[in-house]
Amino acid sequence: MKHLALALTMVAGLATAADAESYGPLVEAAELAATLDSVEPVLLDIRNAGYQDGHAEGALFAPYRMFRGPEDNPGGLVDIEKLEAELEELGLEPDTPIVILSEGKTDTDFGSAARVYWTLKSTGFTDLSILNGGLASWKAAGLPVNATAESAFPSELDLTFDPTWLATTADVAAVTEGEAEALLVDARPAAFFNGEKAHDAASRPGTLPTAANHVYTSFFEKGSPAISTTIDSAKLKARLGIEDGKDTVSFCNTGHWAATHWFALSELAGVKNAKLYAGSMVEYSKSGHDMANTPGLLQNLINQIIN
Repeated sequence: MKHLALALTMVAGLATAADAESYGPLVEAAELAATLDSVEPVLLDIRNAGYQDGHAEGALFAPYRMFRGPEDNPGGLVDIEKLEAELEELGLEPDTPIVILSEGKTDTDFGSAARVYWTLKSTGFTDLSILNGGLASWKAAGLPVNATAESAFPSELDLTFDPTWLATTADVAAVTEGEAEALLVDARPAAFFNGEKAHDAASRPGTLPTAANHVYTSFFEKGSPAISTTIDSAKLKARLGIEDGKDTVSFCNTGHWAATHWFALSELAGVKNAKLYAGSMVEYSKSGHDMANTPGLLQNLINQIIN
């Protein structure tokens, strides 16, 4: 798979010539199949395991763990110099068309692709797409799969992190303590929001004070690993109370499910000022700031036994 962008290649379904080099943030398998030879995107297989057993033909191995923080804070930002070196080995260039492939078996798989997309966008990559439905949709479209490891000519990058789409613990704490304004959205299932369950790496269950609960699965048809392509932006904004000029911060346990939520808001619904709290509740729960929906010791013990 050549790592070249074909300038001003008209892709079916794109509305303007300005978008002609890319597929947009989301690409379906049929469109990708029809344009592989003309657009020649770099395919990134982000599965942590299984690449050597079979992957999309031409795809480079870029496991999700490359884009994640340490075990005690999986949602934390990666070391920029380490990421730069790894992406140079993959031969990536900032303006190269890149299509990200997750496993595509469940809706939670989409979160890995969304987090990789968010990380690459935040470090200067400009032509990014997620294959909706991941490797499973690639296979369903009859596209070739092989087990041959792919390699690329190394590139030279100079990455910096753009915080435009990031909310830090300090940013979030300023909101929860009334020192700043933002809409905080907990993208987790209700059991986490209500404090009935907690991530293993979190120091305590609960959610952010003032947060609303809007689970990331709202953007998927039940049981589908592919995100909906028919998001009504106006209805979504009204439902969540999104206001122009005001930050909307998506969070979860480790910035995985929330990456899907951010992607749906920012990249699909066109919500301005949409941000991802990367460290999310695992990081916040250890910060010493007040939390909401945190059960007492006895209730927490009961919840742990039940769950």
